[in-house]
Amino acid sequence: MTTHTDETEAVEYAPEQPARLEWAKHAPEVYKAMVRLDTAARKGLDHKLYELVKIRASQINHCAFCIDMHTKDALASGESVERIVQLSAWEESRHFYTAKETAALELTEAVTVLTDGFVPDDVYAQAAEHFEEAELAQLIAAITVINAWNRFGVTCRMTPGHYQPGQYK
Repeated sequence: MTTHTDETEAVEYAPEQPARLEWAKHAPEVYKAMVRLDTAARKGLDHKLYELVKIRASQINHCAFCIDMHTKDALASGESVERIVQLSAWEESRHFYTAKETAALELTEAVTVLTDGFVPDDVYAQAAEHFEEAELAQLIAAITVINAWNRFGVTCRMTPGHYQPGQYK
């Protein structure tokens, strides 16, 4: 249960559905490997860009736990509330983001959804215009890793609301 306090009242929120499984507890080696993979994937990427990508993939995948975590981490690292709020509608709010960030967000969506079974050439080409090959490889790794984390979070119904910035670093 999460408690939210504002100036007028304290409200307790109970999760809609209880968590199914503490997967990290039961598969600790997989969890440790994921943490190492996540650490490797973020190398060389701008932290704000990295968090925007993680938030956007988590929104698409409906992973409330990861949305909670990465919005808090983004805010703690200086990201603006406005840019985080606009992220779910970034295509209509491009003026909040750099061309490099929009290319990363578009690639994030293409890799996350894979509607046609592949990442479209134009989306990849746009990302390649803004990222050197090594940085692009890191971006693709970061997108892939957050999608894996999202699958654990959604499948196990990890409960949002308890994460504190930097808790798992």
